[in-house]
Formats: sequence, structure tokens, C-alpha cells
Amino acid sequence: MQFGAHLPLIDFDGSGFATGDLAGYTDTARQAGFDAIASNDHFVFQKPWLDGIVALASVVDRSGDMMLATTVSLPVVRGPVALAKAAAALDIVSGGRLVLGVGPGSSARDYEAVGVPFEERWPRLDEAVRVLRVHLNSDAPAFEGRFYDSQAPLQPRPNRPNGPPIWIGSWGSDAGLRRVARLGDGWLASAYNTTPELMAQGRDKLFAHLAEAGKDAASFPISLATMWTYVTSEAAKAASMIGMLATMLNRDAPSVAAQVLIGPPEECAAKLRAYAEIGVQRVFIWPLADPNTQLEIFTRDVSPSVR
Repeated sequence: MQFGAHLPLIDFDGSGFATGDLAGYTDTARQAGFDAIASNDHFVFQKPWLDGIVALASVVDRSGDMMLATTVSLPVVRGPVALAKAAAALDIVSGGRLVLGVGPGSSARDYEAVGVPFEERWPRLDEAVRVLRVHLNSDAPAFEGRFYDSQAPLQPRPNRPNGPPIWIGSWGSDAGLRRVARLGDGWLASAYNTTPELMAQGRDKLFAHLAEAGKDAASFPISLATMWTYVTSEAAKAASMIGMLATMLNRDAPSVAAQVLIGPPEECAAKLRAYAEIGVQRVFIWPLADPNTQLEIFTRDVSPSVR
């Protein structure tokens, strides 16, 4: 199992964002051996959320040879053409290291902010991915749909002729996994919306859908994003972090605690081993506080017991 690190894009405690925070965090992740650095999207959230595309672009020169990933970006909210333009630029300036994770998003407030009906997110996403392909893959055919169509491909083209891989986000529904198999180059699951048991069921469904689509399941990436993390052996500190996260997500604390990496190192490692055993190849962790220190603790006390 490999590990990526979500950039700390949320202002959890109201302290704001300081110049150099993202660069320093990326340095720490790179030096600690994380193989990817990631950003994801919300326009409107319960807490201030830094723009994911801008944040990811800001750390390209600090990321070494790490994968750059969006986990996920919202092509329907951003607009598929605008996202394709940004993705091509990120692929160019990174030397071809971008993985473009996309999904519909789960917040109606994001859609309200840009004047797009939330109930149209699924058919719009299907079309948006096809538009992204046209602009990012030189072999993709032109597309004309109900919501979007592709004109002449944007210039400049990405670093790679076939463009960055497009991973599709899905919580694991049958319809979502069919979409992943039909349109995607990989599956991005959401850590706080699944369990190893549910992911195993989803994996089996995905493999069946991949076979129907004529794709090789053995080479199809499966990753787990938004794994909220705070490694600590202090019970009171862990309870505080779980409570804060449960309030932010509007979830009950016990279910949140069961799905994320908050608590002693050995418990966190056991959860990750359960995912490794069912074939999850990469997990993107997201520290809830003390981000640089948490990356170091994770690398020292958790990941060696998983790999």
C-alpha cells in the first residue's frame, strides 16, 4: 500500500492560512516518503476551504517526483472546459505527474453557488468526463451532449499524449461503479463513507463492470481518499478530534470513529491493513491538526506496520 497526503485546505480552527504552509507541508510529505500530494474541491463548506487547483499548482516545485492528484475535483461545478484547461497546465508544469480525480460532489451548496441544478449532477458528470477526454486526450472523439459539447481541443495539450489518467470518485453504489468502469481509469472511494467490508463488495461489483467494459481489473487503480487522520495515544485528544469531525460532517461520533484514522498507531495500522487486504493500493490521509507533525508520526508509527 502506498500513501498520499491531502493538502491542508480546511481552516479547522479559524487561524487562517499562512504563506508557506502548503510548501512546508509538501516538503514534509516528500521527505517522509509519501508518494502523492492531493487537493480536492468544495466552493462552499462548513469551514473555510482553500481552492484546490490553485493550492496544488502552488506546490508543484516542492513536490519532487510525487504524483499530483485531485481527489476529487468537480467538473460540473467548475465547468469541464475550465477544469480541462487547468489540468493540462498542471500536467505540463509537473512534467506529466497529474492524476485527475473527478466526481459530482455531495454538496448542493456548491451547485447553488454557480447556479447549476444539483439534481442534474449525475448526467452532467457523465458528459463532463467525455468533454475532459476531448481536451486532454489527443485520441478522444469529439462529443456533443445535452449539457456540454466539445469544440476544437484546447491548446496547449497536456504533457502526455493521452492526457492525465482520470479517476472517478464513487462512494460504492452500483450506478457509481458502473460509471467508474465505463468512464474512468481508476476508482477513488471516500474513506469516511465506506468500510473495508463495503469496499470489498464494491470491488467485486467493479471488477464485474470492468469485465463488461473490456478493461483489465488487475491493472485498474483503487484508492481511498479523504482519510481523516490524527494519530494519538491520548484518549481525550482522540475524542476531541472525533467530536470536531463528527460535528463538521453532521455524523454521529461512533460511526465516524470507526471509519477514520483517529487514535493509537496500532489501531490506525489495523484499519489500513484491512483495506490493503482487499486490494486498496493507495490511501490519501488528511491530518485534522498539527499537519506536518502528523505526517511524521504517521510515517514513523503507522505505515511501517502496514507495508
